[in-house]
Amino acid sequence: MRDAISRGLAWVLALLPWTRQPKPGRHSAAYFAALPEPGPVTVDPWLKPWRGPSAAVVRDIFHAKEAQSLGPEQRERWWAAAFCELGVDYDFPTINITGARRAVGR
Repeated sequence: MRDAISRGLAWVLALLPWTRQPKPGRHSAAYFAALPEPGPVTVDPWLKPWRGPSAAVVRDIFHAKEAQSLGPEQRERWWAAAFCELGVDYDFPTINITGARRAVGR
């Protein structure tokens, strides 16, 4: 019963002109001041196209004949230089991938 009375009282008070709050005009400074601040814009990285080298190009770099005869450190430097020519940073990996493949049973 209290809800019905309070809703009825709120409806009657809403009809009285001196109880209404004036709304600012849409192009007024008060309207723009009342708008909430926009939050930071987050960009989904999956929406941007891939800008790195393709899988075929990377495969060609890692399977190049001239790099196969080099030692492990020289091969890493050769790979880094090949990626540098493409404009991609190649940081030296810290694990020996070839050893990990052999351990799996390849």
